Amino acid sequence: MIGRLAGLLAEKSPPHILIDCHGVGYEVDVPMSTFYQLPQLGEKVTLLTHFVVREDAQILYGFATAPERDAFRELVKISGVGPRTALSVLSGMSVTELAQAVTAQESGRLVKVPGIGKKTAERLLLELKGKLGADLGAPAAPASDSHVDIQQALIALGYNDREATAALKALPASVGVAEGIKLALKALAK
Repeated sequence: MIGRLAGLLAEKSPPHILIDCHGVGYEVDVPMSTFYQLPQLGEKVTLLTHFVVREDAQILYGFATAPERDAFRELVKISGVGPRTALSVLSGMSVTELAQAVTAQESGRLVKVPGIGKKTAERLLLELKGKLGADLGAPAAPASDSHVDIQQALIALGYNDREATAALKALPASVGVAEGIKLALKALAK
C-alpha cells in the first residue's frame, strides 16, 4: 500500500498530476480542493494517498490533508459510490461542508455536486451519518479536565461524540465530574 508520496511536481492536468519521486513518475488523481493547493511545476510536493487495485487498473488518489483522505475512504465504502464519485464530492465541497451537510442531513447541498442526484445524495447522508459530521469538522475542545472526563463517560454510556459535545456546551466551566454527568444526562434526556 502506498500511503504518502513526496517528490517534485512534474505535470498538472486536472484532476491528474504526475509526481517525480527520485526518477519514478507516479500518476495521481486529486480532488480540485487539493489541486488548487499544489505548488508550481518543478517544486516539491507531498500528498497522502489512497491506492486502489482493480482488475483492470491500479490507481493512486492523492490528498493534501488527512481529513480529505478520511472522507474519501468513508465515501468509497458506500455501495454504488466509486472513487470517481468520491473525488467529485470532494471537488464540489470541502470536508467541513460535507460534514455539516451530513450533520444537518441536507441533501440539497450534495445535489449541487455534479454527478450526484437526489437518491444518491440521500443514500450518502444515510450512510455517512455518525461517520462524518462533528468528527471531521472542527471539533470543540472540552473546556477543562472535568469536561474531558464527562465527555468520556457519556461516550462510554453509548452517546456519540456529537451528542456528548452538545451536552458539554450547556455545562458551566467549573462543574465537577459527578454533577456534570448528571446535568449532561438530564440535557440529553430532553
